[in-house]
Amino acid sequence: MLNDPLANALSLMKNAEFRGKGTCRIQPSSKLIGGILNLLREKGYISEFEFIDDGKAGAFDVTLRGNINNCGVIKPRYPVKRDDLERWEARYLPAQDFGLLILTTTNGVVSHQEAKKQGIGGKVLAYIY
Repeated sequence: MLNDPLANALSLMKNAEFRGKGTCRIQPSSKLIGGILNLLREKGYISEFEFIDDGKAGAFDVTLRGNINNCGVIKPRYPVKRDDLERWEARYLPAQDFGLLILTTTNGVVSHQEAKKQGIGGKVLAYIY
């Protein structure tokens, strides 16, 4: 039974990286997973991804780059104010300026660095480094 598609997607990518595979397929797809994959591509954690329409929920074929050491979902999805981002960085990331916290905001899915620049808060979804 599939309880959390985002957690399954991130653990699938992490396990494929550890096994040395070059690609992985994430099923089912969603807009949230697509937004996170787009952010990971922009930041250089994955090479590319492609949406596959299979007539059901769809899937993403992800080409990995070998840059993921660890990633995971933060549950429950805590609300984060713009002033509290450093506390969450210290809790989930191994060092300053190393890795990303992924937030969902009114401007869409953004990293914690972009949220600081824009001066907005949101709900923390995941971490990756």
